[in-house]
Amino acid sequence: MAPAILALLADLIFVVRFLREPRRFGNAVWFALAVVLTGLWLFSLTAGLVWLQTVLLIVVAVVAVVAGLVLPWALVANGSVMWRREGHRPANMLSLLAGLAIMAVYVFTVGAVVFTQVAPWLIVVAMSVLLLTAYVAFVFTALLMYSVLYSRLNRRAHAAAIIVLGSGLLGDRVPPLLASRLDRGVQCYRRSPDAVVVVSGGQGSDELTSEAAAMAAYLENAGVPRTAILLEDKATTTDENLRFSVELLQEQGISGRVLAVTNNYHVFRTAILARRLRLRLDVIGAKTASYFVPSAFLREFVALLVQYKKTNLAAVVVLGAFPPAVALLGQM
Repeated sequence: MAPAILALLADLIFVVRFLREPRRFGNAVWFALAVVLTGLWLFSLTAGLVWLQTVLLIVVAVVAVVAGLVLPWALVANGSVMWRREGHRPANMLSLLAGLAIMAVYVFTVGAVVFTQVAPWLIVVAMSVLLLTAYVAFVFTALLMYSVLYSRLNRRAHAAAIIVLGSGLLGDRVPPLLASRLDRGVQCYRRSPDAVVVVSGGQGSDELTSEAAAMAAYLENAGVPRTAILLEDKATTTDENLRFSVELLQEQGISGRVLAVTNNYHVFRTAILARRLRLRLDVIGAKTASYFVPSAFLREFVALLVQYKKTNLAAVVVLGAFPPAVALLGQM
């Protein structure tokens, strides 16, 4: 009975929060909790079938072990690809660093077990490290799952206005990442042919024209009428993309549902930002090259951790201090 109550309670809390405001960081955590508790509840329903429970546990264990062993190497490989294709910038090393960090946790944990007789305190430190790793892994998985769910909410939505967020030019050319956003914007426009499309992006120091101008030309070539395109050519950040575009729509007297288009890895953080800015708009994602997604999502994940730094810092302090506290109490 207890698993059922906990699962239904978590499901109810998530659904209520989701219906009230889907653009909340906490929704991701409640969604993950609801999935885990519902899974445990369904597992408890097989209590009379020992063979089935054994099979399920073996499958889960095998998947977990394989994933744990393959994941760090996959991240290191992805980091190498990012380094070669996207340039030698710190942001392109995130997947590489994440893979190496996971390997370091494995090595440290094994070392702590091997040398426990020589230095018993290593086990305590290893427990703290494992708890912190588990917390980061849980939050990351929660955000990943909820981001996928949220990005599918508005796939068929109609809108009065569509905002395409800029992401940088190559001189005066639209690069593939930005082209995917514009192509998604064209798809949205074809579903809402009465909508206006706002292209948002200023001119960088290494760009020959504003992003907005290049994006407008791209849309015209894709068949969007020039009369349906509005240029916002001052923004240099996502914050400004959203604020300046909404202000432009208000100046033009355009009301109704607004969709902002970005890449799929960037959808949820953009939605959270829009909520913080008190902007009434939804966010939809465009496809991204598969090799780019792991590093890009890790960057979004780190940005969200920093954005909610007080909550995450409190969790890190509590989890990190728990094993030492238990060890000290055991010696008293």
